[in-house]
Amino acid sequence: MPLGSPLTELLLLAGGAALLYVGAELLVRGASDLALAIGLKASTVGVTVVAFATTTPELFVSLLGAITVSTDTGLGAIVGSNIANIGLVLGVSALIRPLDISETVLRRHVPFMVLAALLLVGLGWDGRIGALDGVVLLVTLVAFTIVIMRRIRATQSAITDAEREGMPDAKPQDIAAVVGGLVALVLGSRWLIDGGQSLLSAAGFSNLFIGLTVLALGTSLPELAASVVAAVRGEAEFSVGNVVGSNIYNVLAVIGIVALVTPISVSPGVRGFEFPALLVFTGLVVALMLRHEQVSRLDGGILVGGYLVFVYLLLP
Repeated sequence: MPLGSPLTELLLLAGGAALLYVGAELLVRGASDLALAIGLKASTVGVTVVAFATTTPELFVSLLGAITVSTDTGLGAIVGSNIANIGLVLGVSALIRPLDISETVLRRHVPFMVLAALLLVGLGWDGRIGALDGVVLLVTLVAFTIVIMRRIRATQSAITDAEREGMPDAKPQDIAAVVGGLVALVLGSRWLIDGGQSLLSAAGFSNLFIGLTVLALGTSLPELAASVVAAVRGEAEFSVGNVVGSNIYNVLAVIGIVALVTPISVSPGVRGFEFPALLVFTGLVVALMLRHEQVSRLDGGILVGGYLVFVYLLLP
């Protein structure tokens, strides 16, 4: 079977999907148990450790794309991934089970997600995201990290001695499950990305289209797998925290780092369609969250429908 044949790419897609499922199961189970052991809420674990870890594919794809292919690929992957996180990941998770939004996520984390989207559009509106813009994004990331760390310290200090005695101990197998789950998610998404990118490239699609669709969806698959499994297991806070945190890290960390390595060019097409789409999806999900502090099944249907429209409008 020759390397690069359609059958090889299809096998990569199938193997990647299997790894994503196994990785998501391990990750959600291990992270949930660790959260109980150290007294953190699932939403806090989702918006920090898991969200940052599941952002690894976006960082890898964006850096590799910016250096070896074009900055269109990296930027397209991030913008498309953030839209997919809201429309597809959060939408599908809500269809499975309505997602309650915690006050912490709504008041402390969601504003940073909105700020990240506004900064990306604002800094890139002149057609270029340079090193100085990257510094601005990374400084904002530091501010977000400080807010998170203060919240964690406050949570830890509020735990009484009696509550601490009743908490389960952190087990080595929980840490192993988290690490193994993340490795499986990254490898699975890599296989899916390789298979899909090769098939679309052979069909003659542009780098930007591949970045906004296959790469964006592929790099969102860790978030999708983890959030869907969390929704099935009744860990709604984990699903929401994972999406919100991933959208923050995608812009502030990934774009910030890529911009320091090489300037990112922003095409007129991105400014005219993808940037506005990102703002619309971000505003829509915030409005849905604020309406009744929950993303209902109806809301999930609206988000998924919106994402399908977005992908349809991208078709050449």
